[in-house]
Amino acid sequence: MLKVLVANRGEIAVRVLRTCRELGLETVAIFSEADREAPHVRYADEAYLIGPPPSKESYLCAERIIEIALESGAQFIHPGYGFLAESPDFARSCAEAGLTFVGPGPEVLTLLGDKVAARQIAQRTGIPIVEGSDQAMNDQTILEMADQIGYPVMLKAVWGGGGMGIRAANDRAELEAAIPLARREARATFGHDAVYVERLVREARHIEVQILGDSHGHVIHLGERECSIQRRQQKLIEEAPSRAVDAALRETLCHMAVEIGQTVGYVGAGTV
Repeated sequence: MLKVLVANRGEIAVRVLRTCRELGLETVAIFSEADREAPHVRYADEAYLIGPPPSKESYLCAERIIEIALESGAQFIHPGYGFLAESPDFARSCAEAGLTFVGPGPEVLTLLGDKVAARQIAQRTGIPIVEGSDQAMNDQTILEMADQIGYPVMLKAVWGGGGMGIRAANDRAELEAAIPLARREARATFGHDAVYVERLVREARHIEVQILGDSHGHVIHLGERECSIQRRQQKLIEEAPSRAVDAALRETLCHMAVEIGQTVGYVGAGTV
């Protein structure tokens, strides 16, 4: 019998566990001391204590998760989303341990986790991008690039996501003040302080396209969603389909998202 360890908690884990049950797969849950009575623990066929309540001591402990997977006899690790789902190191460690990571391979995660590299992929694919830098920069080069493309600009961490390591600047003085803040936040959150700059598009809409890819090179899209209602670059509401997108634009956006997925050989569920 195939067995899946779900390396997540809460609603995310329950959804994955439910799908595994519908597919006839055995399941393993992990839980911190604070989540001992959580629904996902009761829903799984087996459950193992992973550590204390802080995530960095439990759900982010890659080595311990892999140990539990091997101990339980699981062949697959499903990361859900968040936590270790976008970690190339974790995906690589799973492969080295003989486990299947349910998601993109480490090479793809490394490539797409780097926003500068992702911008370069889009350019090579012929997809338009916002004007900005094509590499991580030192502070002086960032200032020079911002002067070149014009204000306002957006300073972004090269690695990671979730609205962290991002600062808007309306002029050079604001950018000078924002650079150390963005670097510090990026270093604390992602372990890297590399940042780049691009033009800030005022009153833009945040539209995402959901894609699914398999290991045979097939990529499809599941339509777009509207994610423009945010607070501090954190999405509050997602709505699908977007009322701001007409049929022609929807077709273009979805086609470009699939093209990016095919270009990098994306496997699993992802967002463009």
